[in-house]
Amino acid sequence: MLKGISKIIPPELLKILMEMGHGDEIVIGDGNFPAASCAVNSRLVRCDGHGVPELLDAILALFPLDSYVEKPIALMNTTNGDPTPEIWAVYEEIAARHEPDHHQFELVERFEFYERAKKAYAIVSSGESAIYANIILKKGVIK
Repeated sequence: MLKGISKIIPPELLKILMEMGHGDEIVIGDGNFPAASCAVNSRLVRCDGHGVPELLDAILALFPLDSYVEKPIALMNTTNGDPTPEIWAVYEEIAARHEPDHHQFELVERFEFYERAKKAYAIVSSGESAIYANIILKKGVIK
């Protein structure tokens, strides 16, 4: 255990966050996200006992978002007229707390999101039960 690091971040994920460089992306997938098949060419970290909001909060406490792009956070867009997920407002609050000046969200079409996830540095698989709870974070730099 280390001071100041959330106990929900497993050692493997902490190592991955440290290894990532500017512009690398990490996916936090909900319980329905095809994490294992998307992570064939990247790293997969299982965090089944945790929801996306608590993982997002713990990761953003350590992880700078990319300030050189307009929207460093991507969400999987809804389809077939599904309503805007309530969990997105939770993400907004968490992101604004950690990155008050730079936390804009991009909406990405579902299959495009999967393709982008396949190119991510790592995928975190959560136990989140909310749908459309998948999120991609683009790493920035510490200034």
